[in-house]
Amino acid sequence: MATFLYRLGRLAFRRRRLVVMLWVAVLAAIGIGAMSAPGTSSGALSVPGTQSQRAIDLLQKEFPQASADGATARVVFEAPSGQKLTSAANKAEVESLVAKLEKSPQVSGVSDPFSSGLVSKSGSIAYAQVSYKVAEADVSGAAHSVQTDVVAQGEKAGLKVSLGGNAVKDKAASKAAELIGVGVAAVVLVITFGSMIAAGLPLLTAILGVAAAVLSVTLATHFFDLASSSTTLALMLGLAVAIDYALFIVSRYRNEIRDGHEPEEACGRAVGTAGSAVVFAGLTVIVALSGLSVIGIAMLTSMGLASAFAVAVAVVIALTLLPAMLGFAGMRIMKGRMLTRRMKALERGEGESTGVRWARFVTRNPVKVLAVSVVGLALVAIPTMSLKMALNDDSGKPPGSTQRIAYDTLSKGFGPGFNGPLTVVVDARDSDDPKAAAKSAYSMLSKLDDVAAVRPPSFNESGDVALIGAVPKSAATSEATKDLVGEIRGHGTALHQDTGADLMVTGLTAVNIDVSTKLSDALVPYLAIVVGLALVLLLLVFRSIVIPLKAALGFLLSVVSTLGVLVAVFQWGWLKDLFGVDQTGPIVSLLPIVLIGVVFGLAMDYEVFLVSRMREEYVHGAEPTQAVVQGFRHSGRVVTAAAVIMVSVFSGFLLDDEALIKSIGLGLATAVFFDAFVVRMTIVPAVMTLLGHRSWTLPKWLDRVLPNVDVEGEKLRHALEAEQTDPAPEPVLAGVAAGVRAGSDGHGAAHAFTGFHASGDPDTPVPAQRAAGKARGLSRFKQRLARGGDATAPADSTESEAPARRKLLKNPMRRS
Repeated sequence: MATFLYRLGRLAFRRRRLVVMLWVAVLAAIGIGAMSAPGTSSGALSVPGTQSQRAIDLLQKEFPQASADGATARVVFEAPSGQKLTSAANKAEVESLVAKLEKSPQVSGVSDPFSSGLVSKSGSIAYAQVSYKVAEADVSGAAHSVQTDVVAQGEKAGLKVSLGGNAVKDKAASKAAELIGVGVAAVVLVITFGSMIAAGLPLLTAILGVAAAVLSVTLATHFFDLASSSTTLALMLGLAVAIDYALFIVSRYRNEIRDGHEPEEACGRAVGTAGSAVVFAGLTVIVALSGLSVIGIAMLTSMGLASAFAVAVAVVIALTLLPAMLGFAGMRIMKGRMLTRRMKALERGEGESTGVRWARFVTRNPVKVLAVSVVGLALVAIPTMSLKMALNDDSGKPPGSTQRIAYDTLSKGFGPGFNGPLTVVVDARDSDDPKAAAKSAYSMLSKLDDVAAVRPPSFNESGDVALIGAVPKSAATSEATKDLVGEIRGHGTALHQDTGADLMVTGLTAVNIDVSTKLSDALVPYLAIVVGLALVLLLLVFRSIVIPLKAALGFLLSVVSTLGVLVAVFQWGWLKDLFGVDQTGPIVSLLPIVLIGVVFGLAMDYEVFLVSRMREEYVHGAEPTQAVVQGFRHSGRVVTAAAVIMVSVFSGFLLDDEALIKSIGLGLATAVFFDAFVVRMTIVPAVMTLLGHRSWTLPKWLDRVLPNVDVEGEKLRHALEAEQTDPAPEPVLAGVAAGVRAGSDGHGAAHAFTGFHASGDPDTPVPAQRAAGKARGLSRFKQRLARGGDATAPADSTESEAPARRKLLKNPMRRS
């Protein structure tokens, strides 16, 4: 693979204009196609095969007028202080507003508060239930305008009117998180490279990659029904990993330039080595995200596949467009006009980087460091034992939003259960007496302790399917309501034995409970599939059994610690004021499984980036402990920058007002922090130091079976070294200084270094002495001659080496 990527990198570098034009053409084509796409849907949760979904399917058949899968809205009315809605003036105003709702587009029915008994005992609060013929995503702008007009007209008359339910349009999401993430990424990249050009390339290619991915997801809605959250997750992940992948390759390119290679050669070597790590890091993320499809929930499937596609695009961009952009940048990418005093000292070879000092500290104290890190994460993980999950409802909306006001007003007037009513379906088609069966179900519901109110049964036209409404006393997301649904379903067994009728519970609350149960049951199988596939990939990359197992165990430790933080903040209320959490409650059911999918992929990114460089050093002859230190020397700074960018991007979501978005932001930011800094940069080097050579062992039979993917570029290195044993140097042209040659491609390159440190530290190169005008760099062979003072160093030996390189690498793309 390394040899193929080496050729690809050089090809993209040479044909940079063609590559850029092709990407521009692809973006234009995708953009044109996306303009006419229908767009993403709301992604309403549904789980085929569950009782709630079977009940919805039956209602669609027997009660088509009820629009069982249609959107709903609750319009809540509250009288002015000291007044009642039952007064003549207020009642007339409410009825006028209800009549306006009945005339709204797409409405299938509106329940009148006064005739349906939807007025509180105090008489000050009432609500109308509005049912729509279409799903949440298809509610038109005209229908939303009627909702807005009703609120404005009611408030003008002195009433407090608020809206709840899934038919109500959410406030447009702020783009502050993405902007903050990009801003922080730019600052981190400038600090890392000390160069605007080097910092700008990862950002530019990442933005282009994200644009291609998001437009492609939008284009796919021509053929598939995708949830709106698919685009959000694809945008967030695509931006983060694209910056990381480009950062890794650009850093390696600069290192190769410092080693004295000409720009094209440096680009080929960077893509051949760092690009291999990018490919396998991307594959682990893709595997983890694609694994979401095994859960069987359409929304999660679309989120996972869309995000996996965005990651795949980021990999392709890093391997093709980025080398082309490096071709345009040339040697200018080495200009560092924004270097700190410490960075300048490191370039002069004075002192060691923070990453190297940290690696030496860990390798000198592996047992103590390992014990402190593991015990610390274990303590943070303790709250995970109290984890409770539920799907979010309007109680999680931002304070002051119309949905939150409606939720709180209904709870005040009727009790929290009115925000999550249950729909009980009695399927008596196989019963001898359908009406008796429905009556038995009604009596059973009325006797349950946690039921606040029961609506009498209503039958379909055939009279063999009944619909009964039940209102819990507890909130929709509470454990008491979950237990109530289970109790009702338990009584259904006795009802079937007595009457032959089937009893099913549905409605938004029951659907959410079923989805939460499905997600909880899918956690272990999902982990097994994703971790298993990723372990196979890591086994191929590192040719070691210990390292993949260590990577997976470290990931599990960081995930349970992250869940502990989420429980402590959002469920227990610790530091809730710091994070702007106004009320506590169960963790959103979707969060743990999405967290596992996303963070596992990102964790393996850091594992591959850091450990692949350690393996490269080990394969090249370094001792195990020395390989660990050298891995930090070359990759520690890059992994640190990548993790800081990730944490910053995800932390930006803490600024959102909605609890769900806050929890996602805190969860992802915490997980990346734990995994990058505690697991990968602390536990991993400590374990590898303790294991020594055993870290890299592989049974002989497995070594023979596994293909060698050469992620560390060992085969490429041998091929390039063999190339340098080529024939005698050509004479120097008159007037050309030793080791300097005019560039045929318009790029200057690195020249004779006055000295190069044996450590190979990429952060401590010795400044080059450059001739005036454009010039190309020296090969290692020519540098050795130059350092030895040989005035007859072959200035044009690169040309004589070109045929040998083509013959050795058998490069068909070069010939094209």
